[in-house]
Amino acid sequence: MRTFLVAILFVFLSCSEKPRTEVEEWEAQAANITIIRDDFGVPHIYGKTDADAVFGLLYAQCEDDFNRVEQNYIWATGRLAEVEGEEALYSDLRAKLFMTEEEAKVNYEKSPEWLKKLCDAFADGINYYLHTHPEVKPKLLTRFEPWMPMYFSEGSIGGDIERISIRKIKNFYESGMEIPEMELLQQKKEEEMAEPQGSNGIAISGDLTQSGHAMLLINPHTSFYFRGEVHVVSEEGLNAYGAVTWGQFFVYQGFNEKTGWMHTSTYTDVMDEFKETIVKNDGKLFYKYGEELRPVDSSQVTLKYKDGDGLKEKIFPVYRTHHGPITHQVEDQWTASAMMWEPVKALEQSYIRTKQDGYDGFRRMMDIRTNSSNNTVYADAEGNIAYFHGNFIPKRDTIYDYTEPVDGSDPKTDWQGLHTVDENILVLNPKNGWIQNCNSTPYTSALEYSPKREDYPNYMSKDQENFRGVHAIRLLTGRSGYTLDSLIQLAHDPYLPAFEALIPGLVRAYDAEPRQKLKEAIEIMRNWDFATSEESVAMTLAHYYGTMSYSKAERPEGLSGMELVEYWGTASQNSEKLDLFQESLNQLTDDFDSWKMPWGQVNRYQRLNGDIYQPFDDAKPSIPIGFASGTWGALAAYGARYDNNTKKIYGTRGNSFVAVVEFGDKVRAKTMLAGGQSGNPDSPHFNDQAQRYADIKFKDVAYYKEDVLERAERTYRPGQ
Repeated sequence: MRTFLVAILFVFLSCSEKPRTEVEEWEAQAANITIIRDDFGVPHIYGKTDADAVFGLLYAQCEDDFNRVEQNYIWATGRLAEVEGEEALYSDLRAKLFMTEEEAKVNYEKSPEWLKKLCDAFADGINYYLHTHPEVKPKLLTRFEPWMPMYFSEGSIGGDIERISIRKIKNFYESGMEIPEMELLQQKKEEEMAEPQGSNGIAISGDLTQSGHAMLLINPHTSFYFRGEVHVVSEEGLNAYGAVTWGQFFVYQGFNEKTGWMHTSTYTDVMDEFKETIVKNDGKLFYKYGEELRPVDSSQVTLKYKDGDGLKEKIFPVYRTHHGPITHQVEDQWTASAMMWEPVKALEQSYIRTKQDGYDGFRRMMDIRTNSSNNTVYADAEGNIAYFHGNFIPKRDTIYDYTEPVDGSDPKTDWQGLHTVDENILVLNPKNGWIQNCNSTPYTSALEYSPKREDYPNYMSKDQENFRGVHAIRLLTGRSGYTLDSLIQLAHDPYLPAFEALIPGLVRAYDAEPRQKLKEAIEIMRNWDFATSEESVAMTLAHYYGTMSYSKAERPEGLSGMELVEYWGTASQNSEKLDLFQESLNQLTDDFDSWKMPWGQVNRYQRLNGDIYQPFDDAKPSIPIGFASGTWGALAAYGARYDNNTKKIYGTRGNSFVAVVEFGDKVRAKTMLAGGQSGNPDSPHFNDQAQRYADIKFKDVAYYKEDVLERAERTYRPGQ
């Protein structure tokens, strides 16, 4: 009887308990999480479960740079125009063409339970940050939802969707026309002049290292401050360190104790355009597919945009075939864009990757096949090094040229499933002992042990080299005895192969047609070793001359960026070479009252505030930088934006987060961030790595708990 009464009392008390509020739920989860900030402000997040770790990770990211977390989701979810105005409408429309909010919610609901818990923790971590920081005023997103990661699931800089031209979408919707050919040519020139959007990945086998352990160079070239440095740990097997794109809950490029992964942008053809034959019948739209007419999926999307202090709306029709959404027009035909769009699987793969403990598991993870925009350079504690060229690769009929839009009415042009990972380009433990990819051809990734082009369909990769690839191969060939420090030194080698191709031709042009006004500057170029440094005047002259060539030199059709430089160095007219060099000297003299400018006085690092686009100012403090653009073959790429009305050059992209990792009984690593961990100018970690960045002075990673505690600057729970 007593037991019965106790049971009744227990049930009564349980029923009478009030359900916890949302804030109480957040507080309860925060109690399971510890954040330790080390002496560089890097957050080491410890949670009981993976969901706890994700909650803490997003909370810590918001502490460091909520501005960028919010901005990424404003862009990804198609709400940029609500902040930036009508000019951003077509960016938003592009996002909605591929997934609406309703579709994102459906994808979240169909996710496996473990992934839904992580998505919930993502939203809860950010929302708890906003709750505990009422002084933070979001530009737009006052509440984050668990379906939002579906828009931002793969980790690249915008992923594949950024390769869909906003200009083409705008032209289609506003005029129903293609972009004029001259405008397309101008776009191509602008793209070639811009700093290459790429990365370097190098894996070294233990046969070539002093320790006998494999090593990995993780060297993404992104816009500065695009990724933060984090360490995230749970009692469910998560222990990942590396770079995280603001607002994502997985380490995108990094390592755990047993494996390391570096992504480089791929030349694999993962997107295609299908010209549709549209027929109107009884006021409805159909498209031809073989012998049948299929209905065009038609709907509407309403987008808001900022207008003064208020919002206006604009309604767009949206059309889709089984190939994908209609994004533009080609030869008077509506054209659908096809790409990988599996947000749930992509998010699964991005997270599962971080928890693998050896090659076999990593290889199985690659079978998910949604890492579409990337190659992967890999190393592990078992001593393996590997390279996966692409991951999501549709099968096609090779009688068609998929570099151009194909006929969507012909069923034979359809994708025929996906290639298996074994069918893709793969390098595993080559006998030369190293693998490199610098967004270059996979057919030179491991010297004579590289894959052979004839073994693969041509859409799997362009056989196109670049100067960074040339540089990496030259440095790696015949070398051994690597340490972490010597790998850092290799990754910052100052030689610039593009100028070895370009500058001797300029000197020969002068020798053939001397111009007295150029004599002194030409002699500087004649005696240059094609290496960049802060002190080098030749580097300044070469950069301005090379940039002037990209802007104004004759451009034969069909040449890659590397081939153009080689053409200007050999086959272009002597008079053109000398005229452009003179114009470069004139520009320097106009800007600085002398063309004799050491590179470090011209090429600078400056971070003034937390803005995503820095308001560069020649009158304010900056740091000299000896690095150079990846266009010239610099592995340690340092690229600039040129629309900021300054005389000096200020870096905006290239080396951002860099890591060198050595695997063994214990993992060792060193890292570098451009600037610092925090986006807050008042933080001691806003610019505390800037001079170290310029001086190539990497910091040691605190990976193991005892090391983290020894370097702890602050220990707290979310909300404290």
